[in-house]
Amino acid sequence: MNKNHVIFILILTVIVLIFYPVLFNDREVIKSLGSENIFEDAENERTIDKDLKTDEVYSSRRNAITNAAGIVEPAVVSVNVIKTRIVKRRHSFFFGFYDEVPYSIQGIGSGVIFSKDGFILTNAHVVEGATEIKVILTDTRQFDAKVIGIDTSHDIAVIKIEGDDLPYAKFGDSDDLIIGEWAIALGNPYGFLIKDSKPSVSVGVISAINRDFAENKDGKIYRHMVQTDAAINQGNSGGPLVNIYGEIIGINTFIFSESGGSIGLGFAIPVNTVKKSARELIEFGKIRQIWFGFKVQEINPLIASHFKLKSLDGVLVNYIQRKSPAEKAGLKEGDIVIDINGNAIKDTRDAELAVSDISVGDKIEIGIIRNDKALKLNLKAVEYK
Repeated sequence: MNKNHVIFILILTVIVLIFYPVLFNDREVIKSLGSENIFEDAENERTIDKDLKTDEVYSSRRNAITNAAGIVEPAVVSVNVIKTRIVKRRHSFFFGFYDEVPYSIQGIGSGVIFSKDGFILTNAHVVEGATEIKVILTDTRQFDAKVIGIDTSHDIAVIKIEGDDLPYAKFGDSDDLIIGEWAIALGNPYGFLIKDSKPSVSVGVISAINRDFAENKDGKIYRHMVQTDAAINQGNSGGPLVNIYGEIIGINTFIFSESGGSIGLGFAIPVNTVKKSARELIEFGKIRQIWFGFKVQEINPLIASHFKLKSLDGVLVNYIQRKSPAEKAGLKEGDIVIDINGNAIKDTRDAELAVSDISVGDKIEIGIIRNDKALKLNLKAVEYK
């Protein structure tokens, strides 16, 4: 053995002594190298963690928000629907010949049980056109649901399941909301997707109230909407927005987003609007059409000049139906409507929005200008027959 071989063996021995503990995880060798405290430190950390988990510290993790979420969570359900669409199919063998073929689309959404009888609130767009609806509770129970009624214009639907010991959430008051107070959005769209029946929870504040939107292409009117920065994610439509008491204050409906994800602009239908629609749908199976008995038109400069009006704000009554609620209230052709139930009327869109939340039996106060005099008339909404 020459000198070079001896030097090589010595170097190899030193390398093995240094790296053996790392390569083979030998605890005794590590100790011998002065690192015996590694395992003891880990054990001590676990002991410290256990000491931190005292009743006092653990109770501080629970607060009004977690309590509210816990109250409403059992009532938040997953709404899974099958919708059938009819499409035209072109036959390649016969030029210009088409036939109609049905195909099924699966959709998901959320809902919330609001009575022990199994009535569930969700969005109309979640269940419209559904041929099959399956509801999954947080306790993993599954039920077939039937549609009780749909309020298309307000995007509200009531469905129902039959079962025992059903959890349900209580209604709050959306007229009592405070801008800046806590808001908790819940949704449960994942029942069949990830086999997890627990809802998702996001927290934010009430960013604004009474947000009005023009009628969209589907004919839905969103009025007095509650704005929140609590994330309303895809599939959470129909789930509840709740307050710090765990009470429903709105039904999550849509977001403003260019990417499709939440950017802090979420909107919920106020629960007081929801309650009115739900009551109509449960009792009558539909939203009864209201008969007012008058028509209006925009005010243009020519009309303003004729009636010597100072502005183009308001709408002109151009037709009164005989024996109608409008006639009984004293409304006349030529009257300028400037106010409906405290809502300023500048054009026909304002007028449509002002009466969009009116239900049969409601009293309507209409502010008008007639012969340069301001008057108030009271009209009762009746069902159109």
